[in-house]
Amino acid sequence: MRAPLGHFDNAVAAPDCLDLLTPPVAEAVRAWRGQVPADQLIYVDTDPAIADTAVFAEHYGPELLGESANCVVVAGRRGAETTLAACVVLSSTRVDVNGTVRRQLGARKASFAPMDTAVGETGMEYGGITPIGLPGDWPLLIDSAVLDTDWILIGSGRRRGKLIVPGKALADLPGALVLEGLGI
Repeated sequence: MRAPLGHFDNAVAAPDCLDLLTPPVAEAVRAWRGQVPADQLIYVDTDPAIADTAVFAEHYGPELLGESANCVVVAGRRGAETTLAACVVLSSTRVDVNGTVRRQLGARKASFAPMDTAVGETGMEYGGITPIGLPGDWPLLIDSAVLDTDWILIGSGRRRGKLIVPGKALADLPGALVLEGLGI
């Protein structure tokens, strides 16, 4: 199989390589019910030593700079209550944590979740967190620009490997809420 973007030596439909994914991501792919068929979720093998966006794009294809998205875990606090959520924005932008995220979560304060919280709550590796396979009761805030991208490169749940999926597929994930201006 050939990856729909980038220059990858190994691309395979995600349902055919569940053993390469973390358990929550593999389970989400196995149970996939989105409008986009699961075989359009493509796993590509990548070198975790060159995961930095600029170096990654230099190695796997400069077009990836505009067709990559980051998924980050945030914590919104109001009093003693903390709400965890995930945000997906194009990698060329950053998450508007103190504006859009804080307001959407109804929080007095919002910040990036600590690494141990993000890893422990998602069951994924830090630097590889993906919106596919997140806890189903979490809000999943997605910048509208991500959905407007034909194919988007996202994490696979591990630092090694990425997923390439149609941008519109992310709107079908549990808890998905599409927002304008999430990425600034």
